[in-house]
Amino acid sequence: MAPPNFSQISKPTNDVLNKDFFHFTPVALSLKTSAPNGISFTTKGSVSPDSQTSASLETKYSDKASGLTLTQGWTTANALKTKIELTGALTPGLKTELDTTLVPGLSKAAKLNLYFAQQSVNARAFVNLLKGPVFTGDFTVGRDGFTAGGALSYDVKAASLTGYSAGIGYKAPSYALSLIAANNLSVFAAGYYHKVTPTIEVGAKGTYDSKGPAGANAVAMEVGTKYQLDSSSFVKAKIADSGILALSFQEILRPGVKLGLGGAFDTLKLGESAHKLGLSLSFDA
Repeated sequence: MAPPNFSQISKPTNDVLNKDFFHFTPVALSLKTSAPNGISFTTKGSVSPDSQTSASLETKYSDKASGLTLTQGWTTANALKTKIELTGALTPGLKTELDTTLVPGLSKAAKLNLYFAQQSVNARAFVNLLKGPVFTGDFTVGRDGFTAGGALSYDVKAASLTGYSAGIGYKAPSYALSLIAANNLSVFAAGYYHKVTPTIEVGAKGTYDSKGPAGANAVAMEVGTKYQLDSSSFVKAKIADSGILALSFQEILRPGVKLGLGGAFDTLKLGESAHKLGLSLSFDA
């Protein structure tokens, strides 16, 4: 089994602290349907905190025999998106992806992405073809639960290294540890995850910016937990040293229908209108 890619070294911790919190968007709706011939349709809509609405329509076709996947999308910002994926056709473990975005009369973008995963190695490369071009890549090696890796960004036109990071992690059946040094090894994030019982998960993360202002709050802390109520519902909570308390609840109303409710509350300003509420409803047929 391949080790996690670089962005997933801290995944167990990040899932507890960031996944399935619904207060970021006041209202979010998602509808996905699939046809027998391998074509799926996804429609998404949301209302932003400043009351701006947005939506997207996406069509996806997958041919498992050839490893080809074609995705086309259209958003309310008139962005036309196309993604072509080819998995395992050139060599086992290699996935090639061409991702383009066109806003007629305004902008265009094209990226070539490569993913390669084998028993002890996981590597990725992303090339922004129309800007720079800029190359971003990362890799990890893993064995016996340990994972170590690095990432870098290189501006081909300027012939300069624009950023680099490094990370290490360890994952056991019931807990995981990680340490990431990002922003040219100047920002350090240590994460901890523990599956206390089959129904209770706990995660915590501390972040230190070596170039930030020194003081009593030099390290940002965040602690979260997830409690599985039953097979179809769970609740989550997290609190940061900034005083922001986030709560969420998700339930599978019926097969293919999920309801999510969430809120974020500034415990230092309970009497002010600094709180956020969100609702998410998704359908999958």
